[in-house]
Amino acid sequence: MAREFKTVGVVGLGTMGAGIVEVFARNGVDVVAAEVDGAALDKGRANLTASTDRAVARGKLDPADRDALHARVTFAVGLDALRDVDLAVEAVPERLDLKRRLLAELDRVCPPGAVLATNTSSLSVTEIAVATERPGQVIGLHFFNPAPVMRLVEVISTVVTAPEVARDVQALCARLGKVGVSVTDRAGFIANALLFGYLNQAIGMYEAGYASREDIDAAMQQGHGLPMGPLTLLDLIGLDTAYQVLETMYQRGGHDRRHAAAPLLRQMVTAGLLGRKSGRGFYTYQAPGSSRLAPDELTPVAGAEAGDPAPRTVGVVGSGSVATDVAEVLTAAGVDVVTVAGPGAVPAADPVDRAGRDLAAVDLVVVVGPSTAPVIDVAMATGRPADVVGLHFVGGTAAQARLVEVVRTVRTSPTAVRAAHQLCAALGRTAVTCGDRAGFIADALLLPYLNDAVRMLESSYSTADDIDAAMKLGCGYPAGPFELLDTVGLDVALAVQTAIHRELPEPGLAPAPLLRNLVTAGRLGQRTGGGFRDHAG
Repeated sequence: MAREFKTVGVVGLGTMGAGIVEVFARNGVDVVAAEVDGAALDKGRANLTASTDRAVARGKLDPADRDALHARVTFAVGLDALRDVDLAVEAVPERLDLKRRLLAELDRVCPPGAVLATNTSSLSVTEIAVATERPGQVIGLHFFNPAPVMRLVEVISTVVTAPEVARDVQALCARLGKVGVSVTDRAGFIANALLFGYLNQAIGMYEAGYASREDIDAAMQQGHGLPMGPLTLLDLIGLDTAYQVLETMYQRGGHDRRHAAAPLLRQMVTAGLLGRKSGRGFYTYQAPGSSRLAPDELTPVAGAEAGDPAPRTVGVVGSGSVATDVAEVLTAAGVDVVTVAGPGAVPAADPVDRAGRDLAAVDLVVVVGPSTAPVIDVAMATGRPADVVGLHFVGGTAAQARLVEVVRTVRTSPTAVRAAHQLCAALGRTAVTCGDRAGFIADALLLPYLNDAVRMLESSYSTADDIDAAMKLGCGYPAGPFELLDTVGLDVALAVQTAIHRELPEPGLAPAPLLRNLVTAGRLGQRTGGGFRDHAG
């Protein structure tokens, strides 16, 4: 039978610590909430009060239950009040020296049988544990922000954590209504190891001028259904926090370049541009701590100038069902469409001449194809590259997709880009602009993240179910990476990742061998009935 933790101590009452206090007290656990001084304690008490009052105002918590919750919490300055707790959880800032000192003090103060837990999001639990005389009773207990809302808790065992400690803490998570995912002590654990490589890549994409901040965020939010774009999410997390997590993961994770903090991130942290907490990060906010954008930020970033007419005649260059779908959507919108097979599919002796004749009278030429094919190859074959853009419909068929990536080549004219945006507006789609690189925006950010998840599974660090649960419950993603891979198709994912790696031959971007092997074996996902999971239909 699992041990029952009747009294829990929480040290550090910032946003996360106060949230952890609320989680325990909501579920009938007596809590001792400790801070370093009276001012910090008052701030922590205010954090808890504000959170529970919001829950009452939103109908998520009954006023009587709120009052009972507060009655279970004892506030104290210093650690002496934790002398009788069954479990002590530290939630102080993400600094190894600070956490080690605190765990050593908790080891001295807490009863010999008490479990000590660290809420670190990326630091080594082992290095923290060995600062105590009871490393077998130390465990990682990583809550996600906001703790009262997010259901995931990563339970991190070290090589010396006693099995019964991990078992008892898992049972506690279930009592709290949380999903506990058990992992070992590895940089970033599951969620942060996958999340921050993606966020860091988004910063690099913006830093290189490949796409605007708004277009990067829209591509992931509207194209792949994520709850928030990567740059907006970084502002919420705090750029200083993101930098610390990436630095820790880079040092602890074998110097993987996907976790080497982008130079722009370092510069912004140095300049004090920390996101919402400072009032300015990738976006500017009305005040420090506000979630509301400053008035200047609310002006839409236009892709087309007012008064630009939508093109009436459009040439669609491509082949297969995707090109057919796009042509049908354009035709249904009243656009006169000229369809031409892509140069690689034209059985003529001179496809350039044929394409040039067929497309001579159109207002705009669009290239339709996968995000692995360079648009410039087709653009040059048309004989009028200045008038050519790529159109990549993201999130389903052309009829289903809400987002269209407008791909400009080095030869595309600004007039053609504006015309493409007007065309997308006429179709009722959101358009984003990007350069001509493998994956464009949405796939270039999504597929390396999926590939990282495959590598994590391949190393036997966790299961596909737990990795999926971590990303859905910890990050609010609509689907876990393996659910998504099975839906997209493993062969499609492999093709895009191979193209990305061909352009950027970094080890961290090489397709995972497990992904390649599954494709070779014919396990392609839902359409073949087997991928990372077996599918019945």
